[in-house]
Amino acid sequence: MAVMVLALLGGLGLFIHGMHAMGEGLQKVAGDRLRRLLEVVTSHRILAVAAGVLVTSIVQSSSATTVMVVGFVNARLLSLTQAAGVIMGANIGTTITAQMVALKLTDLALPTVALGMGLRLFTRSRLYRHLGQVFFGFGLLFLGLGIMTQAMKPLRELAWFTEAMVVMGSNPLLGVLCGAVLTGLVQSSSATIGILQALAMQGLIGPGVFLPLLFGDNIGTTITAMLSSVGTSRNARRAALIHLLFNTVGTLIFLALLPLVSWLVIHTATDPVRQIANAHTMFNVANTAIQLPFIGLLVAAANRLIPGVDEGIERGLQYVDPRLLDTPAVAIGQSVKEIARMGRLAAETVSDAIEGFFRNDPRLIKQAFEKEEVVNDLEQRMTDFLAALARKSLTDRQAVRVTQLLNAVNDVERVGDHAENLAELAEYKVEQDLPFSAVAVDELRRMYEQAHKAFVQSLEALENQDTRVAWDVVRQEDVIDRTEKDLRANHIRRLNEGTCFPASGIIFLDIISNLERVGDHAAQIADSVLGEP
Repeated sequence: MAVMVLALLGGLGLFIHGMHAMGEGLQKVAGDRLRRLLEVVTSHRILAVAAGVLVTSIVQSSSATTVMVVGFVNARLLSLTQAAGVIMGANIGTTITAQMVALKLTDLALPTVALGMGLRLFTRSRLYRHLGQVFFGFGLLFLGLGIMTQAMKPLRELAWFTEAMVVMGSNPLLGVLCGAVLTGLVQSSSATIGILQALAMQGLIGPGVFLPLLFGDNIGTTITAMLSSVGTSRNARRAALIHLLFNTVGTLIFLALLPLVSWLVIHTATDPVRQIANAHTMFNVANTAIQLPFIGLLVAAANRLIPGVDEGIERGLQYVDPRLLDTPAVAIGQSVKEIARMGRLAAETVSDAIEGFFRNDPRLIKQAFEKEEVVNDLEQRMTDFLAALARKSLTDRQAVRVTQLLNAVNDVERVGDHAENLAELAEYKVEQDLPFSAVAVDELRRMYEQAHKAFVQSLEALENQDTRVAWDVVRQEDVIDRTEKDLRANHIRRLNEGTCFPASGIIFLDIISNLERVGDHAAQIADSVLGEP
């Protein structure tokens, strides 16, 4: 018995690892297409479902897709209605694994593993190496399935197992509960469906037993997203709840129609392994078709069960969520948005500080200090996020992009620091009531506008990977340097002529120095877009 259990667990481990390896390889092959696919999801229900199907086909896990969706909702990338459609599509996409298992390619497991490893070790092309990972995972999946199938042979001789199957066949609710608990423990409906198919290969279960277990698997797979939603926004928790409601309602419908469903499944194929795969597909396709018109009711139910309104987030990450780390292409895309948001906040901080200086407005100066604190907080959070992302399995291009973004985060944070310096200078000017000539004010405004424009455009270049805008920023940085030298020379001339108040002159020089550094950081961001060190 102990040997059987160990073999079963070992086979299950290979099955799950193979599924994950295959999904990771497919993600790398897909690259940024995955991120772009999710970004075009609109409120149109059919499009959202299609996106869910395709994404889950790539990541090979409805749980992973749903966790991703929870992260998107928490990061305000998806609305609840969009999330509901993607979740429905994810349930359909996850049935592909069961359909592959039904092909019974166990004999090809080891050759496929060898092919995959060969492509990974002996090819230079990134595409072929990623395809090698797909084949490697595909082979491991079937190798694990074969081990599980062999491990279950002794169950034929165990009376308690036969009796348990009889009890479960006569009590569908018990079967649903067992399926939900098992999937909750394994954290993968594809894995538990694979166990059912392994049992079916040995002729140990029929539709009366595997259908309730299969329905329960679909409920159990929602546990991952429910756990993932702990500590997130209300809408993110509602997205996870929609997944649970969707699968639970579908299970109740199919249980009520169990005799008809059983008859239909039997007539789709003679092979019980294929019957399980077909039943899994039928359940999720039909459940989506039935509930898709009622997405609004699911959203309303989630809103009723989790009441309240999320408060606007002033601090913290808005576009990035740790749940996105397992999907690097999406995580990178969201990081760019978060850094651009952080950069715009830094630009606002510079503006508030300078305008506070020009207007002698303590409120604007205080606002600049507050925004700089948020920029610092974002810098720490984004650095931690990107460092964690860098430890994931990335393509060469993704690794370069992450390094670029880390450098951009540092540049943006340094602009925030210079904005803080400007705010301190403005505060000192207001407190000491220092005079500035109209000429000096005009010169400072001219240089501020140049530096601010360059920095804003550098963020645009980073966000859109626009080399034309990046080159424009690099050229502007030269103009800013010349302006700083000219203003410094003009200031020295005014000091010599006695037309400049000395204390004000020190503030003037510090301001143009800080603005010149803002231009430098803008150029460094632009250089990263151009691929220059």
